Amino acid sequence: MLIPIQGVLSKAEVQEFRALLDQADWQDGLKTAGTLARSVKRNQQLDDGSPLAQELGKRILRKLGNTPLFISAALPSRIYPPKFNRYAGGGNYGAHVDSAVMQVPGTAISVRSDLSATLFLAEPDEYIGGELEIEGPFGIQSAKLAAGDMVLYPSSSLHRVTPVTEGARIASFFWIQSMVQNDSSRTLLFDLDQSIQSLTPLVEPDDPRLLKLTGVYHNLLRLWAQP
Repeated sequence: MLIPIQGVLSKAEVQEFRALLDQADWQDGLKTAGTLARSVKRNQQLDDGSPLAQELGKRILRKLGNTPLFISAALPSRIYPPKFNRYAGGGNYGAHVDSAVMQVPGTAISVRSDLSATLFLAEPDEYIGGELEIEGPFGIQSAKLAAGDMVLYPSSSLHRVTPVTEGARIASFFWIQSMVQNDSSRTLLFDLDQSIQSLTPLVEPDDPRLLKLTGVYHNLLRLWAQP
């Protein structure tokens, strides 16, 4: 399931990020490409170890911790530190599937990639092309969101970034290990939680129907969660 999340960063925060990223030392994305990715990856990336990448990544993580829709959708256990990429001059990333397990550089921590995330840092009218295309059971879904918005999707899905023929597409991307590994179970919990959230303002807090639904949610989470 593809889940858009609006306003992870405010427009003012996006401007701050861009003022720094537009002056950054971008490197060839092939430096971090695996064997298969080298034949389909054409972009630029910020050095993961640079102070800029680390500071902006920490800011994103702090924002995500205060984004209820992200928590509901991802049920995060671990998050791979955010990375940053840039596509321009025909840059693209052909069809690929993200690695299943990733080692966090400089640590003994590994992250299972249950969910992939792209946080857009350029407005859609700043560039031509650059759509994130994700293949799912119901065909291809495309995402090209406003700056500051983010999209979540299963890391197991085949996906690509179409060529950017004008302008530059700048984004942050990262992976999430969820407490609930199974995508179908996680989707069911998300739908149930969103239903509870929509009902909460309409009934009394002690309404037995609301309490029962809440209990079902937590009992399912208790059954499936692997913190």
